[in-house]
Amino acid sequence: MDIEFLDDALDRLEIELQFTGGYPQEVVRAYRRRLQFIRSAQDERDLYAFRSWRFKKLMGDRSHQRSIRLNDRWRLVVEIKQAEPKNIIVIVSIED
Repeated sequence: MDIEFLDDALDRLEIELQFTGGYPQEVVRAYRRRLQFIRSAQDERDLYAFRSWRFKKLMGDRSHQRSIRLNDRWRLVVEIKQAEPKNIIVIVSIED
């Protein structure tokens, strides 16, 4: 899948090895692993297959967003943008 970033810092977090964005190193490592997998995924069904990541749709006014667990405390918030030939994952934020 293709990836877009709403925040340049989240793009830097994936690319620049020394940049942590103020997040714990464990969260940064998990974030980078998730992005590697997302890039290799065919579509969002591949993300649902990893039950331990708890990829799920958010509720209420955030029902257009989904979250992926980075660890017990942190999650990655994404949106799925419809596109052809495949959808695009938009990285929105990392939340506590």
